[in-house]
Amino acid sequence: MGKIKGFMEYDRIKEPVVEPRKRVKNYNEFTVAPGKNELQEQGARCMDCGVPFCHSGCPLGNLIPDFNDAVYNNEWQRALQILHSTNNFPEFTGRLCPAPCEEACVLGIVNPPVSIELIEKYIVERGFKEGWIKPEIPKLRTGKKVAIIGSGPAGLSAAQQLNRAGHSVTVFERENKIGGLLRYGIPDFKMEKNVIDRRLEILKSEGIKFKCNVEVGKTILAKEIEKQFDAVILATGSTIKREMPIPGSELEGVIQAMDFLPHNNRAVDGQHERDKKFSAKGLNVVVIGGGDTGSDCIGTSNRHGAKSVTNFEIMPKPSEGRTEEHPWPYWPFKLKTSSSHEEGSHREWSILTKEFVGDEKGCVKALKTVEVQWKKIPGERPKLFEKEGSERMWPCDMALLALGFTGPEKNLPEQFGLTFDKRGNIKGENDYQTNKKSIFTAGDCRRGQSLIVWAISEGREVAHQVDTYLMGKSNLPQKNKTGDLVAHS
Repeated sequence: MGKIKGFMEYDRIKEPVVEPRKRVKNYNEFTVAPGKNELQEQGARCMDCGVPFCHSGCPLGNLIPDFNDAVYNNEWQRALQILHSTNNFPEFTGRLCPAPCEEACVLGIVNPPVSIELIEKYIVERGFKEGWIKPEIPKLRTGKKVAIIGSGPAGLSAAQQLNRAGHSVTVFERENKIGGLLRYGIPDFKMEKNVIDRRLEILKSEGIKFKCNVEVGKTILAKEIEKQFDAVILATGSTIKREMPIPGSELEGVIQAMDFLPHNNRAVDGQHERDKKFSAKGLNVVVIGGGDTGSDCIGTSNRHGAKSVTNFEIMPKPSEGRTEEHPWPYWPFKLKTSSSHEEGSHREWSILTKEFVGDEKGCVKALKTVEVQWKKIPGERPKLFEKEGSERMWPCDMALLALGFTGPEKNLPEQFGLTFDKRGNIKGENDYQTNKKSIFTAGDCRRGQSLIVWAISEGREVAHQVDTYLMGKSNLPQKNKTGDLVAHS
């Protein structure tokens, strides 16, 4: 907890930001750090609530009241130790997490919740600034070797945990740089890539080996990996893009968001020049999909200098606050206005794209849509109905498909001889272990497309299971079914 009745004295603050018209001129992060005293006051708002529901809201089981109290008492180094005890990379979650912990905050029942994510971010930022974050090199090595395939948040957290247990860890990444979607899917204005690089230096110093431009299954066969390592973790993510099989989907200018964003990130990084077909400058852009990826496409298009940006969402417009269907402390499906939306976009709800209309050169020039409504049928999933007479044409020079992913690529798991669940994800239900005892899986390739915070959690959990498999027991932390940390003797 923070200060007794602190929540009555101090209001919740938002992280200050650079105004939209200035920040869209570059790809830099645009947040401004609050003052130390302001952050202490935010920590003071944490209540003596008895049962901290924020724990259940956090997939990592972060000890939130504890680090809030430490910040309030100006014990920042202690706050960092508490935060790092459950979260390997709070600099990622402090920037990119939708903060389900805040939606579960007890204070949030009657007042704005505690600014948990804000506090988390500046704990770790101060840790780097003060030099408190140093490599933790294991004193003893077990002689066991672990291969991790995929360097996203699940793979990286598993790597750090297993290295701490004394195993020799090698991370394989098919791209030219480490980070997975953190590097190539998240725009720099949400997280500059030096944030990944500084943590990567820590991981390398701890003894973790990284091999880029190595695609397991092609560069090196799965059977060779099995021969060389005592255990293998597949953390390859969910990368099969959801298609939109409607007339005109083959037209030039109809682009998958996860082709558009990685191309832009590489351009910002100086790896290549921006291809004209991926430039939104001067174009009428329509982003189909109302999630975070769609929002990232909006922010990127505005930085390109798009003529207009319109965002389509097939679902109805959410309410401003909670509804009876999503009571506290559950995650509420309410209206979210991102920083990218604030920078300039027109949003349409309950709209279905029926056709991409092309010109004589085979380029998209318009979208044909229809309004829809969802009807709830007892005992069944809601059904979609098109509204008669609601057809409309929208000018469009670039259509970005932000429709999510359907599952992991199958080639590599099949080469390992692994099985899949009903949703097409790699089956790793028994303590993250696949049908092959020495091979484990974690992250989006196991649970399906999800949050970064869940990926880190999965990486930590699979590390415990791999360590147990290799050594017979493990002292690495793990959660129980309720999300609380398990005490180990």
